[in-house]
Amino acid sequence: MTAEEAIDEIIGEYGRAAAQHGTFPTMHHGYAAILEELDELWDEVKKKAALRSRDELVKEARQVAAMSLRFMVDLL
Repeated sequence: MTAEEAIDEIIGEYGRAAAQHGTFPTMHHGYAAILEELDELWDEVKKKAALRSRDELVKEARQVAAMSLRFMVDLL
C-alpha cells in the first residue's frame, strides 16, 4: 500500500464516520473515539503472528487515523 492509497482510505473512513455520527461534541468524546480504535488496533497487534489479520490491522489503523482526523477537523 502506498501513502497515497492509505490517505485515500483514511479520507473515505473519515467521510463514512462523519456522515454516520456527525461531529464530535467535545474533546473528551473525540479522545474516547480515538482511544477505542487504538485499543482495537492493539488487540490485533497483541495476537500471535500466525493469528494476526493484515486486513484487520489495516482496518483498525485506518480507523485510528480517521478518528484523529475527525478530532482535528471537529475540535481544533
